[in-house]
Amino acid sequence: MRKTYLTALLIAILVSLWIGSGLLGDSPAPPAENITDLNHRLNAIAEEQPATLVRILTSHATLEDRVLAVRGKTQAKRSIVVQSQTSGLVIERRVERGDNVSKGSVLCRISVEDRNANIQEAAAAQDQAQLDYEASKKLVSKRLQSEIDIAKAKARLMAAEASVQRRLLEKDRLIIRAPFAGIIEDIHMHLGEYVSPGTACVTLVDLNPMLLTGEVTERDLGTLEPGLDATGQLINGVLVQGQVTFVGRTAKPGTRTYPIEIEFDNSKLNIPSGITADIRIPVEQVRAHKVSPALLVLDDAGRSGIRTVTSGKVVAFHAIEIISDEADGIWVSGLPDSVDLIVVGQQSVIPGEVVTTRQLTSQQTQPLAASDTNP
Repeated sequence: MRKTYLTALLIAILVSLWIGSGLLGDSPAPPAENITDLNHRLNAIAEEQPATLVRILTSHATLEDRVLAVRGKTQAKRSIVVQSQTSGLVIERRVERGDNVSKGSVLCRISVEDRNANIQEAAAAQDQAQLDYEASKKLVSKRLQSEIDIAKAKARLMAAEASVQRRLLEKDRLIIRAPFAGIIEDIHMHLGEYVSPGTACVTLVDLNPMLLTGEVTERDLGTLEPGLDATGQLINGVLVQGQVTFVGRTAKPGTRTYPIEIEFDNSKLNIPSGITADIRIPVEQVRAHKVSPALLVLDDAGRSGIRTVTSGKVVAFHAIEIISDEADGIWVSGLPDSVDLIVVGQQSVIPGEVVTTRQLTSQQTQPLAASDTNP
């Protein structure tokens, strides 16, 4: 038992001596008295560390189109419900849904009924009025009637002629024709049905030319005008080309957006209405660089940009605007015409930092910009 006490005492003495030796050593540096002293110390530490190595690529600006991208859809230029202008029994319908008809094609026919008799009656009244008018002219020439009498006879003749024209027009309306070339989208009138003026016959859709419709923000409205070329990538992969034909000037209350229309050829009638499309409209030409999206970073203000290296090996940040995008990169503006882009290591440096650089070629950056972060 006594031996155990002696061992513990010896260990305690040795620990005390070891702690005491540390207290007798060099004292730590006194804390900084103010911010200036702290900055000096940080700068001294930074000067002792080697500069960060980054890989750079020299890029030169080219003249590119700034493209306005709009989400839209295809839309038939005209779609109307063809209606009856008279009443009667439907005795014929020559079209079915999906039929392609030309302008003036017969769609439906309504029974004649007593309309031929009405025409004959009106024609007989016209002949009688014509005879009365001729007789009045002879009597006036012999001064047996006044000018008032011949005027009345002429008025009766004109009324009889108008009655004949109305009867003929009513008979012509018995045949319902297509007002323009198109496709029968729906059928409303059926054989044996009694119809009245305003009854729908068919829904006729004009698919050529076709429209691409979309909406743009008030910021982009000023860059658009009728006549600009545009392309549309349909959801089924079909690419169409046309021109802007309409730019709205009244914003929609809920979204504050403005409608636009692009007209394109659909003479094959193979593109239906209502297909989703990505619309691209080149609105102006700007100086731009093509870069990888992996190079984009955010500054303290949340702006999207790219870090570059100046001629003095100092890191700089440039806020950019994306002009257009392609499968192998994006076009951006906001950079100098000739600039050294940091393609590897951009996440490890900050603006104002002095770095060392290693020059790369464009072929070398393809795998590095997306994956390699170690310069």
